[in-house]
Amino acid sequence: MTRIRAAVLGSPIEHSLSPVLHRAAYQELGLDDWSYDRFEIDEAALPGFVSGLGPEWAGLSLTMPLKRAVIPLLDGVSDTAASVEAVNTVVLTEDGRRLGDNTDIPGIVAALHERGVEKVPSAAILGAGATASSALAALSRICTGEVTAYVRSSARADEMRQWGERLGVAVRTADWSEAAGAFQAPLVIATTPAGATDELAAAVPDAPGTLFDVLYDPWPTALAAAWSQRGGNLLGGLDLLVHQAVLQVEQMTGRSPAPLEVMRRAGLAALSGAH
Repeated sequence: MTRIRAAVLGSPIEHSLSPVLHRAAYQELGLDDWSYDRFEIDEAALPGFVSGLGPEWAGLSLTMPLKRAVIPLLDGVSDTAASVEAVNTVVLTEDGRRLGDNTDIPGIVAALHERGVEKVPSAAILGAGATASSALAALSRICTGEVTAYVRSSARADEMRQWGERLGVAVRTADWSEAAGAFQAPLVIATTPAGATDELAAAVPDAPGTLFDVLYDPWPTALAAAWSQRGGNLLGGLDLLVHQAVLQVEQMTGRSPAPLEVMRRAGLAALSGAH
């Protein structure tokens, strides 16, 4: 029996939950001949890895630092991925083409919809890295007004304003020293590394709106814990990871719908077992 292969690539990759989620989906869907692995691949090794993929390969998930580096290696890129110049999903077609997409953006939207956030009049983003551009693209679909980005440098502020122009979102930037002001917005998306928002936890107001903190380890962050204690609507990195992985499974396997709840339970079990 020929095994059909998929994998997640990145560096560092050892802590990726993607294998747990995708394997749980394959088992639930009865795809016994499918496998999903992880490979430690940096930008220098990526072209060689991609060129060596044989017909048994169905798809790749990509994490940092490969989301932009993979684009020149592809035969086509979706409008969604092109909008932020970032690919996290590669589907290898039967006729040998390599097609790139970004499931982070619709994954953010789907996770918010699941928690009852359909439209917001304004929003705030904490941070200005690669995930922030995907967050901004997601907000272009659900935010009807201004997005305020809280950043640490003028260069980052310029980047976020440029992304806003490109994505058709009205972006205002503010210095990180004013980040507590984000909590007045009905929706806050935190895209910063672990520990970066800990100092803001004490500033969370009573009855805050929705916080989407994209971290899943450590979880909860100090900010997320404070948000939950004060009665806010809270989403975490696992929500994003599961929803974007659902879309990846559907694209790679051609089976829909992917088993969202099965994948979520597998992710929760893996995280609880890691601590």
